[in-house]
Amino acid sequence: MILYAPIFYLMVYSFNSGGTMHSFEGFTGEHYAEVFQDTRLLIIVLNTFVIALLSAAISTIVGVLGAIAIYYMRRYRPKQTLLTLNNVLIVSPDVIIGASFLILFTIVGIKLGFVSVLLSHIAFSVPIVVIMVLPKLEEMSPSLIDAARDLGAGALQVLTKVVLPYISPGIFAGFFMALTYSMDDFAVTFFVTGNGFSTLSVEIYSRARQGVSLSINALSTLIFLFTILLVIGYYFINKRNNRSQGKGAGA
Repeated sequence: MILYAPIFYLMVYSFNSGGTMHSFEGFTGEHYAEVFQDTRLLIIVLNTFVIALLSAAISTIVGVLGAIAIYYMRRYRPKQTLLTLNNVLIVSPDVIIGASFLILFTIVGIKLGFVSVLLSHIAFSVPIVVIMVLPKLEEMSPSLIDAARDLGAGALQVLTKVVLPYISPGIFAGFFMALTYSMDDFAVTFFVTGNGFSTLSVEIYSRARQGVSLSINALSTLIFLFTILLVIGYYFINKRNNRSQGKGAGA
C-alpha cells in the first residue's frame, strides 16, 4: 500500500478546485475537462495508442516466431547465446538503450519521429514477448506434436492447430506486457522522439517541468485507470484460456 499512496494522493488532488497540491479546497472536474479540451494533448494520446498497439502487435508476432525458433534449436551453445542476447535488452538500462537507438538512427539517417519511436518500441518489446512465450513452449508435451503428425498434419497445421493454441496464454501475456511497456516508456522514447511528435510520457514530463498543473494529475489518473483495465482484461482472458485448456485436458 505504501507504493500506491503517492498514486492515490495524485488521484485525489486531480479533483481539487484549489489548483495546488498543498491544500484540498473542494471537488471539481474542471481539470479533466481541460484534458479533453486540449486538442494537442488528444493528438498525443492518439499517437501513444497507435505506437503502443502497432509495436505490441508486431513485437508479438516477431517474439512468438523467435521463441519457437529458440525452442526448436537443437544445439545448446547457439540456443544459450540467443537467450542471453534476448535477456540483455531486458536488463540493460533504458538510458543506454535510448542513447544507442539515437546513435543508430542518426547514422542510418532515419528521421526522429513516429518511425524511430515505433522501431525502438518494437525492439525492446520483442524480448519481453519471447520471455512470456518460451515457458509455455517448454511446458508443452512433445507427444502433442507427435500425435498431430501421426494423424497427418503438416508443419503449418501443427503450428496453427496445436502449438499456437497451446501457447496462447503466453502470447496474450506478451502482447499486454508489450502494450503496457510501450505506453509507460519514457527513457527510450525521450531519446528517439523528434520535433512535432510526442507521446504521453514525454509530454507529461515536459509539462511537469513547467510547474504544477492539476491537469497533469487528471491525465495521469486516466492513464493509471486505463492500465488497470488492461490488467483486468488480461486476467479474464488468461482465466478463460486456462478454463478452456482444463476442459480440453479433461475430455
